[in-house]
Amino acid sequence: MIRRLAIQEVIDLGLPMADVRTPAEFAQGHIPGAFNLPLFSNEERVRVGTTYKQESREAAILLGFDLAGPKWSGFIKEALDKAPGRKIALHCWRGGMRSGAMAWALDLYGFQVYLVEGGYKQYRRWVLDQFERPWPLSVVGGMTGSGKTKILQELRGMGEQVIDLEDLAQHHGSTYGTLNRLVQPSQEQFENELADRLRGFDDARVIWVEDESLTIGKRLIPRTLWNRMQSAVLFDVQVAREVRVRNLLAEYGSLDRAFLVECTERIWKRLGPEQTKRAVAAIREGRMADFIREVLLYYDKTYRTGLAGRDQERVVPVPVWGKDPVESAEWVLNVAQQSLDHGIDRY
Repeated sequence: MIRRLAIQEVIDLGLPMADVRTPAEFAQGHIPGAFNLPLFSNEERVRVGTTYKQESREAAILLGFDLAGPKWSGFIKEALDKAPGRKIALHCWRGGMRSGAMAWALDLYGFQVYLVEGGYKQYRRWVLDQFERPWPLSVVGGMTGSGKTKILQELRGMGEQVIDLEDLAQHHGSTYGTLNRLVQPSQEQFENELADRLRGFDDARVIWVEDESLTIGKRLIPRTLWNRMQSAVLFDVQVAREVRVRNLLAEYGSLDRAFLVECTERIWKRLGPEQTKRAVAAIREGRMADFIREVLLYYDKTYRTGLAGRDQERVVPVPVWGKDPVESAEWVLNVAQQSLDHGIDRY
Protein backbone atom coordinates (compact mmCIF):
# COMPACT_ATOMS: atom_id res chain seq x y z
CA MET A 1 0.00 0.00 0.00
CA ILE A 2 1.24 3.50 -0.88
CA ARG A 3 0.22 6.57 1.11
CA ARG A 4 1.13 10.19 0.42
CA LEU A 5 1.71 12.33 3.50
CA ALA A 6 2.93 15.85 4.29
CA ILE A 7 6.56 16.10 5.40
CA GLN A 8 5.73 16.77 9.05
CA GLU A 9 3.52 13.66 9.17
CA VAL A 10 6.26 11.52 7.63
CA ILE A 11 8.91 12.85 10.01
CA ASP A 12 6.64 12.19 13.00
CA LEU A 13 6.28 8.54 11.93
CA GLY A 14 10.01 8.06 12.52
CA LEU A 15 10.33 5.44 9.77
CA PRO A 16 13.46 4.59 7.76
CA MET A 17 13.67 7.27 5.06
CA ALA A 18 14.92 6.41 1.56
CA ASP A 19 16.12 9.28 -0.62
CA VAL A 20 15.98 8.04 -4.21
CA ARG A 21 17.78 11.05 -5.71
CA THR A 22 21.31 10.76 -7.09
CA PRO A 23 24.37 10.50 -4.84
CA ALA A 24 25.33 14.07 -5.82
CA GLU A 25 21.93 15.44 -4.83
CA PHE A 26 22.06 13.50 -1.56
CA ALA A 27 25.54 14.82 -0.77
CA GLN A 28 24.40 18.40 -1.34
CA GLY A 29 21.66 18.05 1.26
CA HIS A 30 19.35 15.41 2.66
CA ILE A 31 16.89 14.77 5.46
CA PRO A 32 18.91 13.88 8.58
CA GLY A 33 18.82 10.14 9.14
CA ALA A 34 17.82 9.33 5.55
CA PHE A 35 19.76 6.81 3.49
CA ASN A 36 20.48 7.10 -0.21
CA LEU A 37 18.73 4.61 -2.49
CA PRO A 38 19.45 6.26 -5.85
CA LEU A 39 17.29 5.21 -8.74
CA PHE A 40 19.90 6.66 -11.11
CA SER A 41 23.59 7.42 -10.84
CA ASN A 42 24.67 11.04 -11.37
CA GLU A 43 25.53 10.32 -14.99
CA GLU A 44 22.33 8.38 -15.66
CA ARG A 45 20.17 11.21 -14.39
CA VAL A 46 21.88 13.59 -16.83
CA ARG A 47 21.13 11.19 -19.68
CA VAL A 48 17.47 10.88 -18.71
CA GLY A 49 17.11 14.66 -18.35
CA THR A 50 18.74 15.28 -21.72
CA THR A 51 16.46 12.74 -23.37
CA TYR A 52 13.42 14.41 -21.79
CA LYS A 53 14.43 17.81 -23.17
CA GLN A 54 15.67 16.74 -26.58
CA GLU A 55 13.21 13.93 -27.38
CA SER A 56 10.13 13.44 -25.22
CA ARG A 57 8.80 12.46 -21.83
CA GLU A 58 7.98 8.98 -23.12
CA ALA A 59 11.50 8.46 -24.43
CA ALA A 60 12.94 9.55 -21.09
CA ILE A 61 10.69 7.11 -19.20
CA LEU A 62 11.75 4.22 -21.44
CA LEU A 63 15.41 5.11 -20.96
CA GLY A 64 14.84 5.30 -17.21
CA PHE A 65 13.39 1.78 -17.16
CA ASP A 66 16.29 0.50 -19.26
CA LEU A 67 18.79 2.02 -16.81
CA ALA A 68 17.01 0.97 -13.62
CA GLY A 69 15.88 -2.47 -14.82
CA PRO A 70 18.88 -4.54 -13.64
CA LYS A 71 18.89 -2.76 -10.26
CA TRP A 72 15.43 -3.56 -8.91
CA SER A 73 16.36 -6.59 -6.87
CA GLY A 74 19.26 -4.64 -5.34
CA PHE A 75 16.91 -1.79 -4.41
CA ILE A 76 14.54 -4.20 -2.66
CA LYS A 77 17.36 -5.97 -0.80
CA GLU A 78 18.77 -2.67 0.48
CA ALA A 79 15.30 -1.49 1.51
CA LEU A 80 14.81 -4.76 3.43
CA ASP A 81 18.15 -4.24 5.14
CA LYS A 82 17.29 -0.69 6.21
CA ALA A 83 13.58 -1.33 6.90
CA PRO A 84 13.19 -4.99 7.95
CA GLY A 85 9.68 -4.25 9.21
CA ARG A 86 8.72 -3.43 5.60
CA LYS A 87 7.50 0.06 6.47
CA ILE A 88 9.43 2.77 4.67
CA ALA A 89 9.19 6.45 3.79
CA LEU A 90 10.72 7.72 0.57
CA HIS A 91 11.05 10.78 -1.61
CA CYS A 92 12.77 12.25 -4.65
CA TRP A 93 13.11 15.95 -5.52
CA ARG A 94 9.45 16.86 -6.10
CA GLY A 95 7.60 13.62 -5.40
CA GLY A 96 7.47 12.73 -9.08
CA MET A 97 8.49 9.83 -11.29
CA ARG A 98 11.57 8.62 -9.43
CA SER A 99 9.88 8.21 -6.06
CA GLY A 100 6.73 6.96 -7.80
CA ALA A 101 8.66 4.19 -9.56
CA MET A 102 10.47 3.14 -6.38
CA ALA A 103 7.22 3.19 -4.39
CA TRP A 104 5.57 0.97 -7.02
CA ALA A 105 8.37 -1.62 -6.82
CA LEU A 106 8.49 -1.70 -3.01
CA ASP A 107 4.71 -1.83 -2.76
CA LEU A 108 4.69 -4.74 -5.21
CA TYR A 109 7.14 -6.59 -2.97
CA GLY A 110 4.97 -6.02 0.10
CA PHE A 111 6.23 -2.83 1.73
CA GLN A 112 3.98 -0.24 3.36
CA VAL A 113 5.25 2.86 1.56
CA TYR A 114 4.83 6.47 2.72
CA LEU A 115 5.62 9.03 0.02
CA VAL A 116 6.66 12.55 1.03
CA GLU A 117 4.18 14.88 -0.66
CA GLY A 118 6.18 17.38 -2.68
CA GLY A 119 9.45 15.52 -2.07
CA TYR A 120 12.70 17.03 -0.85
CA LYS A 121 11.67 20.41 -2.27
CA GLN A 122 8.78 20.51 0.20
CA TYR A 123 11.09 19.39 2.98
CA ARG A 124 13.37 22.36 2.30
CA ARG A 125 10.39 24.70 2.64
CA TRP A 126 9.67 23.06 6.00
CA VAL A 127 13.30 23.58 7.06
CA LEU A 128 13.25 27.30 6.27
CA ASP A 129 9.91 27.68 8.07
CA GLN A 130 11.52 26.38 11.28
CA PHE A 131 13.83 29.38 11.41
CA GLU A 132 10.88 31.77 11.35
CA ARG A 133 9.42 30.41 14.59
CA PRO A 134 9.87 32.50 17.77
CA TRP A 135 12.22 30.09 19.53
CA PRO A 136 12.98 31.07 23.18
CA LEU A 137 16.75 31.50 23.04
CA SER A 138 19.30 32.31 25.74
CA VAL A 139 22.89 32.96 24.68
CA VAL A 140 26.12 31.95 26.42
CA GLY A 141 28.75 34.55 25.56
CA GLY A 142 32.29 35.24 26.67
CA MET A 143 35.71 35.98 25.27
CA THR A 144 37.60 33.35 23.30
CA GLY A 145 38.77 30.56 25.59
CA SER A 146 36.09 31.08 28.23
CA GLY A 147 34.90 27.48 27.93
CA LYS A 148 31.51 28.29 26.44
CA THR A 149 31.23 25.03 24.50
CA LYS A 150 32.00 22.96 27.59
CA ILE A 151 29.42 24.93 29.56
CA LEU A 152 26.82 24.15 26.88
CA GLN A 153 27.73 20.47 27.06
CA GLU A 154 27.24 20.50 30.82
CA LEU A 155 23.93 22.33 30.46
CA ARG A 156 22.77 19.58 28.11
CA GLY A 157 23.81 16.99 30.68
CA MET A 158 21.67 18.82 33.23
CA GLY A 159 18.60 18.38 31.04
CA GLU A 160 18.66 21.82 29.39
CA GLN A 161 17.84 22.25 25.71
CA VAL A 162 21.06 23.07 23.87
CA ILE A 163 22.07 23.67 20.26
CA ASP A 164 25.80 23.44 19.57
CA LEU A 165 26.02 25.46 16.36
CA GLU A 166 29.75 24.90 16.02
CA ASP A 167 29.28 21.15 16.17
CA LEU A 168 26.57 21.31 13.49
CA ALA A 169 28.79 23.53 11.34
CA GLN A 170 31.89 21.40 12.06
CA HIS A 171 33.92 24.53 12.79
CA HIS A 172 35.07 26.29 15.95
CA GLY A 173 34.34 29.75 14.64
CA SER A 174 37.77 31.39 14.44
CA THR A 175 40.28 31.41 11.59
CA TYR A 176 41.73 28.28 13.23
CA GLY A 177 38.28 26.72 13.51
CA THR A 178 38.76 23.64 11.31
CA LEU A 179 41.48 22.41 13.72
CA ASN A 180 43.16 21.21 10.51
CA ARG A 181 40.80 18.21 10.41
CA LEU A 182 37.13 19.23 10.40
CA VAL A 183 35.19 19.28 7.12
CA GLN A 184 32.13 21.51 7.01
CA PRO A 185 28.81 20.23 5.65
CA SER A 186 27.16 22.07 2.79
CA GLN A 187 25.12 25.14 3.74
CA GLU A 188 22.01 23.19 2.86
CA GLN A 189 22.89 20.27 5.12
CA PHE A 190 23.87 22.60 7.97
CA GLU A 191 20.40 24.12 7.77
CA ASN A 192 18.77 20.69 7.59
CA GLU A 193 20.60 19.47 10.69
CA LEU A 194 19.80 22.69 12.56
CA ALA A 195 16.09 22.47 11.73
CA ASP A 196 16.08 18.82 12.78
CA ARG A 197 17.62 19.74 16.12
CA LEU A 198 15.06 22.48 16.69
CA ARG A 199 12.25 20.09 15.81
CA GLY A 200 12.96 18.00 18.88
CA PHE A 201 12.67 20.91 21.32
CA ASP A 202 9.86 22.14 23.53
CA ASP A 203 9.24 25.74 22.47
CA ALA A 204 7.87 26.51 25.94
CA ARG A 205 11.36 25.99 27.43
CA VAL A 206 14.55 27.99 26.93
CA ILE A 207 17.02 26.86 24.27
CA TRP A 208 20.69 27.61 24.99
CA VAL A 209 23.08 28.57 22.19
CA GLU A 210 26.59 29.97 22.07
CA ASP A 211 27.21 33.52 20.97
CA GLU A 212 28.32 33.42 17.34
CA SER A 213 28.95 35.77 14.48
CA LEU A 214 26.61 35.41 11.51
CA THR A 215 29.05 32.99 9.87
CA ILE A 216 30.72 29.93 11.37
CA GLY A 217 33.58 29.22 9.03
CA LYS A 218 31.88 29.26 5.63
CA ARG A 219 28.42 28.40 6.98
CA LEU A 220 25.79 31.05 7.52
CA ILE A 221 23.42 30.94 10.49
CA PRO A 222 19.91 31.56 9.10
CA ARG A 223 19.39 35.30 9.40
CA THR A 224 16.07 35.20 11.26
CA LEU A 225 17.46 32.81 13.87
CA TRP A 226 20.64 34.87 14.23
CA ASN A 227 18.57 38.02 14.73
CA ARG A 228 16.79 36.27 17.59
CA MET A 229 20.18 35.36 19.05
CA GLN A 230 21.19 39.01 18.88
CA SER A 231 18.09 40.19 20.73
CA ALA A 232 18.12 37.39 23.34
CA VAL A 233 19.67 37.84 26.79
CA LEU A 234 23.40 37.13 26.66
CA PHE A 235 25.02 35.61 29.74
CA ASP A 236 28.57 36.94 29.53
CA VAL A 237 30.87 34.30 31.04
CA GLN A 238 33.89 36.08 32.50
CA VAL A 239 37.11 34.09 32.97
CA ALA A 240 40.58 35.30 33.91
CA ARG A 241 42.79 35.87 30.86
CA GLU A 242 45.48 33.39 31.84
CA VAL A 243 42.84 30.71 32.41
CA ARG A 244 41.64 31.39 28.86
CA VAL A 245 45.21 31.10 27.58
CA ARG A 246 45.53 27.70 29.28
CA ASN A 247 42.21 26.55 27.82
CA LEU A 248 43.24 27.57 24.31
CA LEU A 249 46.70 26.08 24.73
CA ALA A 250 45.09 22.71 25.48
CA GLU A 251 42.87 23.00 22.40
CA TYR A 252 45.20 24.52 19.80
CA GLY A 253 48.72 24.19 21.17
CA SER A 254 49.44 20.79 19.64
CA LEU A 255 48.09 21.57 16.17
CA ASP A 256 50.38 21.49 13.14
CA ARG A 257 52.54 24.61 13.17
CA ALA A 258 52.36 25.15 9.41
CA PHE A 259 48.56 25.15 9.70
CA LEU A 260 48.66 27.70 12.53
CA VAL A 261 51.07 29.94 10.61
CA GLU A 262 48.90 29.82 7.49
CA CYS A 263 45.76 30.69 9.47
CA THR A 264 47.51 33.52 11.31
CA GLU A 265 48.87 35.05 8.11
CA ARG A 266 45.37 34.90 6.65
CA ILE A 267 44.18 37.50 9.18
CA TRP A 268 47.23 39.76 9.10
CA LYS A 269 45.18 42.79 8.06
CA ARG A 270 43.08 42.46 11.21
CA LEU A 271 45.98 41.58 13.50
CA GLY A 272 48.32 44.17 12.04
CA PRO A 273 51.76 43.46 10.52
CA GLU A 274 53.80 43.65 13.75
CA GLN A 275 51.41 41.56 15.80
CA THR A 276 51.22 38.98 13.00
CA LYS A 277 55.00 38.85 12.84
CA ARG A 278 55.25 38.25 16.60
CA ALA A 279 52.52 35.60 16.55
CA VAL A 280 54.11 33.70 13.63
CA ALA A 281 57.54 33.84 15.28
CA ALA A 282 56.07 32.44 18.50
CA ILE A 283 54.48 29.54 16.57
CA ARG A 284 57.70 28.68 14.75
CA GLU A 285 59.70 28.82 17.99
CA GLY A 286 57.21 26.67 19.85
CA ARG A 287 56.16 29.46 22.23
CA MET A 288 52.50 28.54 21.91
CA ALA A 289 51.25 30.47 24.94
CA ASP A 290 52.85 33.64 23.54
CA PHE A 291 51.19 33.00 20.17
CA ILE A 292 47.81 32.67 21.87
CA ARG A 293 48.30 35.87 23.87
CA GLU A 294 49.10 37.76 20.66
CA VAL A 295 46.00 36.65 18.77
CA LEU A 296 43.77 37.11 21.82
CA LEU A 297 44.38 40.85 21.55
CA TYR A 298 42.47 40.78 18.26
CA TYR A 299 39.74 38.33 19.31
CA ASP A 300 39.10 40.12 22.61
CA LYS A 301 38.73 43.43 20.80
CA THR A 302 36.30 41.85 18.34
CA TYR A 303 34.21 40.37 21.15
CA ARG A 304 34.07 43.68 23.04
CA THR A 305 32.94 45.45 19.86
CA GLY A 306 30.13 42.91 19.35
CA LEU A 307 29.11 43.15 22.99
CA ALA A 308 28.93 46.94 22.81
CA GLY A 309 26.43 46.66 19.96
CA ARG A 310 23.93 44.77 22.11
CA ASP A 311 21.22 46.14 24.35
CA GLN A 312 23.24 46.43 27.58
CA GLU A 313 20.17 45.76 29.69
CA ARG A 314 20.13 42.28 28.14
CA VAL A 315 23.78 41.49 28.86
CA VAL A 316 24.18 39.69 32.19
CA PRO A 317 27.74 39.25 33.58
CA VAL A 318 28.55 35.75 34.85
CA PRO A 319 31.97 35.79 36.57
CA VAL A 320 33.16 32.20 36.91
CA TRP A 321 36.88 32.88 37.40
CA GLY A 322 38.22 29.47 36.47
CA LYS A 323 35.51 27.23 37.89
CA ASP A 324 35.33 23.82 36.20
CA PRO A 325 32.65 23.40 33.48
CA VAL A 326 30.11 21.78 35.81
CA GLU A 327 30.36 24.58 38.36
CA SER A 328 30.31 27.17 35.58
CA ALA A 329 27.16 25.70 34.04
CA GLU A 330 25.46 25.58 37.44
CA TRP A 331 26.41 29.21 38.03
CA VAL A 332 25.07 30.25 34.59
CA LEU A 333 21.73 28.62 35.47
CA ASN A 334 21.76 30.31 38.87
CA VAL A 335 22.41 33.73 37.36
CA ALA A 336 19.76 33.08 34.69
CA GLN A 337 17.19 32.38 37.40
CA GLN A 338 18.23 35.50 39.29
CA SER A 339 17.78 37.56 36.13
CA LEU A 340 14.24 36.21 35.81
CA ASP A 341 13.56 37.06 39.46
CA HIS A 342 14.66 40.63 38.68
CA GLY A 343 12.24 40.89 35.78
CA ILE A 344 14.57 40.40 32.81
CA ASP A 345 12.73 38.70 29.96
CA ARG A 346 15.22 36.07 28.74
CA TYR A 347 13.62 35.78 25.33
